[in-house]
Amino acid sequence: MKKIFLAMLLVAAVTAVAQTPAAPAQAAPQPNPAPAAAPAAQKKEIKDPAEYNAYVGAVQQTDPAAKVSGLEAFLTQYPNSVMKEDALELLMGAYQATNNQPKTIETAQKVLAANACNIRALALLAYANQSQQKFADAGQSGDKGLQCLQTATKPFGTSDADWDKLKAQTTVIFDGAAGLAAYQATATQPAGQPKDFAKAEKLLRAAVEADPDNLLDVYDLALGYLTPGPAEDDVNGLFFIARASNLAQGAGKAQIAKFGLSKYTKYHGSDEGWNDLLASTATTKLPPAGFTIKKYVPPTPAEQAADLVKSKKVEEMSFAEWQLVLSEGTPEDSEKVWTVLKGKPLQMVGHVISIDTTDKTTTKLMLAGSSDDIDAKRADIDLTMGAVIPKASMPAVDADFQFQGTPVSFVAKPFVMTMNDGALLVTSKPKPKPPVHKKPAQ
Repeated sequence: MKKIFLAMLLVAAVTAVAQTPAAPAQAAPQPNPAPAAAPAAQKKEIKDPAEYNAYVGAVQQTDPAAKVSGLEAFLTQYPNSVMKEDALELLMGAYQATNNQPKTIETAQKVLAANACNIRALALLAYANQSQQKFADAGQSGDKGLQCLQTATKPFGTSDADWDKLKAQTTVIFDGAAGLAAYQATATQPAGQPKDFAKAEKLLRAAVEADPDNLLDVYDLALGYLTPGPAEDDVNGLFFIARASNLAQGAGKAQIAKFGLSKYTKYHGSDEGWNDLLASTATTKLPPAGFTIKKYVPPTPAEQAADLVKSKKVEEMSFAEWQLVLSEGTPEDSEKVWTVLKGKPLQMVGHVISIDTTDKTTTKLMLAGSSDDIDAKRADIDLTMGAVIPKASMPAVDADFQFQGTPVSFVAKPFVMTMNDGALLVTSKPKPKPPVHKKPAQ
């Protein structure tokens, strides 16, 4: 943006020199000119030779400090000159060249006092206030500038190319300033109020398309798209937040990337593809035609069960994985698992849900083997011990229980595996590895 702004001032300086007023009229008669097309604006004329010499002498100074002195003197001596606006505009640029920011802004305000629609002064104030994070003030200048551009007249002596360039450069500044102001005004609304970033998105998108390397505009455009509301657009928001991460430097780069990843994961359903998006937005500045981000569709429980059977031996699965295949898998997949488990003594850890000792010859326990069922306090194992558990070894309800049991049958839904020939595991034997209790995400 700074490069654009400096280029804009250079155009202003060239234009101002080209607009040197006509010299005082001479006595010699002039021939009648041939008819010509009317200029965009009439050339200004200084009739007083002393005033003319003072203006030209100030304008032609090459040293910025000397130009400041000359123009200040001219404006003091000729406060009502026909060239007042032009002199103030040149003075604004001279102060900018001397890095005197306060005087630059002060002079820009004087320019607007002379002409409320001066494009260069409005652009300077919009840019300066935006740099100082005075977004409301910058937005006012931006909105005014966009309005004035609709009726702006090309100054006399300015080429069509320079005029088009000036309008394009100032439009970027006006769009950015007005867009940021609209974003800030909406973002700071009280909680609970609907946030509609439509205006901010429209202006910021125009600014970003003209200057896609402006981090502030790109970042706020992304936030506008990603904020829930009538104008929410997650796909474009994710593109521009990834682009902003590429433009950022230092700690801000990682922070923006972390925020973008969280938004991407929430929208997509996983982080798959985020790194690819980061890589592409490093060189791709705007979303290409047809750009989209497909939402992640998780596999169904049956598909998860099929993947388990293909990728893992039954003996290596956890109880929760057996449960998933036996309750959600296809009959073929379920049969593959049950063929391995049925009749084979298994050493496991279960969580005691209830204990039944009404039969004096044995003990029955209802256990939970998966974390989901432990949390729900729901039994998924019906274990019949091979003998009565001694009172001293009786487990407590809501405690973990190490046992060996032999699967004999199961019910798919709600899942319960029936085991017989239960036996306590003696402490001298190695403690069996607890199963991975959590079922795969569905």
